[in-house]
Amino acid sequence: MSDNETMRAIKIDNPGGPDALVADNVAKPYAHPGQLLIKVKAAGINRPDILQRMGLYPAPEGASPLPGLEVSGIVEDIGRTTDQAPTSLQVGDEVVALTNGGGYAEYVSVPWGQVLPKPKGWNFIEAATIPETFFTVQQTLIDRANPTSKDWVLVHGGAGGIGATAIQLAKLTGAKVLATASSAEKCAYCSQMGADVAINYLEEDFVERTKAETGKGANIIVDFIGGDYVDRNLRAAAPDATIIQLANLAGREANVTMGLVVAKRLTIFGSTLRAQPDGVKARIAHHLMEQVWPAMENGTIQKPSIQSFKLEEAAKAHEAMDAQGQMGKIVLEVS
Repeated sequence: MSDNETMRAIKIDNPGGPDALVADNVAKPYAHPGQLLIKVKAAGINRPDILQRMGLYPAPEGASPLPGLEVSGIVEDIGRTTDQAPTSLQVGDEVVALTNGGGYAEYVSVPWGQVLPKPKGWNFIEAATIPETFFTVQQTLIDRANPTSKDWVLVHGGAGGIGATAIQLAKLTGAKVLATASSAEKCAYCSQMGADVAINYLEEDFVERTKAETGKGANIIVDFIGGDYVDRNLRAAAPDATIIQLANLAGREANVTMGLVVAKRLTIFGSTLRAQPDGVKARIAHHLMEQVWPAMENGTIQKPSIQSFKLEEAAKAHEAMDAQGQMGKIVLEVS
């Protein structure tokens, strides 16, 4: 590969609104040792991309400064070393990948362990919706909180990418699921994804409804709202419950009734994915391949509602992501 090879990509010159996303020619990446170079077919859009565009979520050291944390595509090249176990993937294989950045582009380099074969029955646009949300929910809800068939799981924002994924992975364990959403249409989508109970939080108190449905409260709560939801989650939680905080869209600070944490013996943990070591992400990928890929290929895992845009329409895609009625996932078609 020559040093002057370029590709089309979306970059952020100055943080701000959707117009901060600019299409340009940039240097094409290499498959360095331990990496796969992927020719990108489609790239998923996620909330961290919005935050990065706004200057609130900088790329980790050593990662591509370009936005985009998940892609589907075709293996273009493999970076090899003699002291690393070879990847089972080959040039030409159709794959999905959790990137460390750089997904809004024609090519992206990704550590081997974060690349998985594209599930059978999923096209490239559909497959691009998988990595970021499934890696996140697998690590937090499944691997750490470990729901069982005896549990009730409360999922906030059930019509979004993370929410719908949390609903489906919780159902794979046999757990019962309550999901919150802001409209009848979104509640119907939550039910379609598998929620046993869908709660329109604009019309009823999710705390009281959760208690009424479960008797004692939710055993596990998945939240990325933050703000006043933090204390309300404590009230909606059952004794010995686990609360997972994945983001703070309504605010980073909250008033918390610590007496409830103590009295109910609650566990609260937070998580971000992008900055974690590649080896951690590789373990999550292994778990997904064993536990979730069969359910994707046999139809147990449903494909999300998808809006798609061309790569050069990234600004319009971000505007759609910010829209009040947005459900499911948004994807950029790259090639």
